[in-house]
Amino acid sequence: MRIGELSQRTGTASRLLRYYEEQGLIVAERCANGYRSYDEATVDRVVQIRGLLDAGLPTRIIKQILPCLNKPRVIHFEDATPEMLSTLERERDSMTRRINCLVRNRNAVDEYLSAVRGNRRTQGAPRGG
Repeated sequence: MRIGELSQRTGTASRLLRYYEEQGLIVAERCANGYRSYDEATVDRVVQIRGLLDAGLPTRIIKQILPCLNKPRVIHFEDATPEMLSTLERERDSMTRRINCLVRNRNAVDEYLSAVRGNRRTQGAPRGG
């Protein structure tokens, strides 16, 4: 697929997709006419990258952990500095807190929906008389 379709399918600007390519986060083949061509797996890769960026990770760290998102995994440890490990631990803990908050909020919405639906059923039920 071309960059415009990838942009549309992922909701990511073409300019950002070119930046991800420059950073080595995604790879494009070049057609004879010079256009970029991406395979289907790139859609999921871009979604993963966006999620990691939204979680606060910089692209330099995302590039290092991307192999953990693939199978088979080829993980390079030579770049794992104590600072990077500390950053990843902080970000992981922050993600866990956000996940827990999202789960609590989702459960609250579920409870609200159940209560509203239950209340509507009892209000709409015919009364004897």
